[in-house]
Amino acid sequence: MKKIILIGRSGAGKTTLTQALKGEEIKYHKTQYVNYFECIIDTPGEYAQTHELGYALALYSYEADVVGLLLAATEPYSLYPPNITCMVNREVVGIVTQINDPKANPERSARWLRLSGCKKIFFVDSKAGTGVSDILDYLNEEQREEIHTNNKNNS
Repeated sequence: MKKIILIGRSGAGKTTLTQALKGEEIKYHKTQYVNYFECIIDTPGEYAQTHELGYALALYSYEADVVGLLLAATEPYSLYPPNITCMVNREVVGIVTQINDPKANPERSARWLRLSGCKKIFFVDSKAGTGVSDILDYLNEEQREEIHTNNKNNS
């Protein structure tokens, strides 16, 4: 399974998504430091929101196969500048969270993530479980491709 680092501002839903991806009960938990799990790196929002701490995210991204930029569908602006994904030598995906909120505008958030350079966008409501399996399938793709290649070679 690919390892993903989740990056986004405070309140974007990184920890809630982490709990959903792990199949845990969803409960509020403020992330105070970088949390490493088997296939997920959950980062504090302050790292993305504070220029000086942003450098740490670049270093932590080297521990992952995929960078996930989270943007809540309720955001009035994007935290990410245009074409930011070229700064990372990892695949970068966009994750639009909180898609079922009454104030949500998921398509606007997806446009902002595409402008940032994300080619693949996931739409997620972690509390309802919407879109969580899509991310898990994506993280498992490499393993399925490897099994498929091995099966072809053994035939």
